[in-house]
Amino acid sequence: MSLPKPAHPRIRPALRPELPVIRDIEREAAQRFLGSPEAWIAGDPPAPERLLEARLEEGGLWVACLDGERPVAALRFRPLGDSLYIEQLDVLPAFGGRRLGAALLDRAGDLARQAGCAALVLSTFRDIPWNAPWYARIGFEVIDVLPPELETLRSEHLARGLDESRRVFMRRSVQGPEADA
Repeated sequence: MSLPKPAHPRIRPALRPELPVIRDIEREAAQRFLGSPEAWIAGDPPAPERLLEARLEEGGLWVACLDGERPVAALRFRPLGDSLYIEQLDVLPAFGGRRLGAALLDRAGDLARQAGCAALVLSTFRDIPWNAPWYARIGFEVIDVLPPELETLRSEHLARGLDESRRVFMRRSVQGPEADA
């Protein structure tokens, strides 16, 4: 007896009617933080629809779908310096462990490369298992010295009340190993 193969995700740009679904994905994914030192995230509102609309128009809002067209994961990003900055990556908890987040990041890497960017960059919690440790497993590395655009982001995070001592900026090259040399 053979087990059924897991379905491969369909990765595609988000559609305007899916914006409420994407907000629901973010809201539900945030519940994973309950019981962690960052439990406040579970009560944080999802991204405003106007921000999602802006990213949609810019091409920086993508979704992963399984078994149909309803999104079960979403990725929001924007250009920043010579990179694409990952603003948000969310996967419905019921669909975790299927590499949906990794597939979305791989697609963002393809888009970054096509746009002439050098890397994907992001800011995440240092010690939450599905944050920095997970990103490290899929090729992201901690940025030791922040370029000015990431220093500006760090300042924005501080102004919003984020505890930057618990966070880290990370980078993954999209140009191949020679780009990091």
